[in-house]
Amino acid sequence: MDTMDGAINLIHLADRPGTNGQSISVRILGRYQPGILTGHDFLDCEIVIKAESVTGSFAVTLLPEDLQDWENALATLESGRSAMWLSSGRTPSMKFTPDEGGGLWASVHDEPASGVTVTVPLFVPPKWVTEQRNLLAQAREAYPREVVETSPGAYEWRRARKV
Repeated sequence: MDTMDGAINLIHLADRPGTNGQSISVRILGRYQPGILTGHDFLDCEIVIKAESVTGSFAVTLLPEDLQDWENALATLESGRSAMWLSSGRTPSMKFTPDEGGGLWASVHDEPASGVTVTVPLFVPPKWVTEQRNLLAQAREAYPREVVETSPGAYEWRRARKV
């Protein structure tokens, strides 16, 4: 899902129409260091929270392995269990807890900077995990891995880059 400002959503969890209109998104703004071999595949992102009483955002830099971790978290969520994402301590972390009524509690905890935690109850549509997988696939298509580590600390471009 593209946004009007050119960012794309890696995650977009929002209330179904007719409910509170709350949402949590992770928006990819671009590559963190485009063209620089060691930082090219990192993604400059923001976590955006919109709730009845709170609107806020947290800056996040995602590593390629964070996308794989999100894919793993989606598999856990699909089984009806809670999942953590971005729990390394270098960025705000996110926790997702499905409830028995088909809703989802989504929390963002900014331990590394402000210590703030925001938890938002969401009334998500039934196929929300599938929608999140589609967003992940779109993000990977828009920002494919282009750098490979050939040996510890040695990097090269995976394929010829377009100029």
